[in-house]
Amino acid sequence: QVQLVQSGGGSVQAGGSLRLSCAISGDISNTYIMGWFRQTPEREREGVAAIYTHGTGTYVADSVKGRFTISRDNVNNTLYLEMVGLKPEDTAMYYCATTERRPSSLGTMLPYIYNRWGQGTSVTVSS
Repeated sequence: QVQLVQSGGGSVQAGGSLRLSCAISGDISNTYIMGWFRQTPEREREGVAAIYTHGTGTYVADSVKGRFTISRDNVNNTLYLEMVGLKPEDTAMYYCATTERRPSSLGTMLPYIYNRWGQGTSVTVSS
C-alpha cells in the first residue's frame, strides 16, 4: 500500500523560502500523478501543483506560478515542493497526494481525483 509521509514546512517571513518533502513508500508503479494541495479554515482544499509520476509534465496553479516548483526524485521516491517568494496568503496546511486515476489536464489539481494523502504540514508566512 502506498504511504505518504511529509516533512518540511514551518514559519517564515514574507519573501522567504521553504521546501516541502513527501516520502512515498510502497508500490507506486500504478501511480499516475502526484500533487501538492493546501487548505485553510477559510478556504477549501485547492491544488497547488502536480507532476506525472512517469513523465515530465507539470501543472502549477496561477496563484503560485513563478514562485513554486514541483519536482520528484524517482530513485528515492520523494516528491518536493520548492517555495520561494512566499506571501502571507500562502499560509496554509499543505498536503501531498497521489492517485492511480488518469484525469484530463483540467483535472490534475482537483482534490477528489487523489486517493492517497500525506498527513499535512503547516506553512506560516508572516508579513
